[in-house]
Amino acid sequence: MDEVSKEEEEEDSSFTNISLADDPGYSSNILYPRPKSLYPRPKMMNADMDAVDAENQVELEEKTRLINQVLELQHTLEDLSARVDAVKEENLKLKSENQVLGQYIENLMSASSVFQTTDTKSKRK
Repeated sequence: MDEVSKEEEEEDSSFTNISLADDPGYSSNILYPRPKSLYPRPKMMNADMDAVDAENQVELEEKTRLINQVLELQHTLEDLSARVDAVKEENLKLKSENQVLGQYIENLMSASSVFQTTDTKSKRK
């Protein structure tokens, strides 16, 4: 094999070596150009790039605003949930106190003669 200089290697870097060792009529290495993109992309003009950047900036600001709004709503929901839990606890406490007070009132009424049932027939006799 021949030695290839670095300059020649750099020049040939855009080509692909294809060996045709099975075909004696061809040399062992044939250079074919590497395929570029099938449809080359047109370069964007500065005005187009600025418009895309402006659209991206607007989208980014909108996403940021929506994320902040979602986070605020999450915090509000957490606060409301904590408040509901506190109100439930207070409600259970008040129900328990009402039961105790109701039982106390019943005991007072049963112990007091004012609230005793009287038999009017037995007193007249």
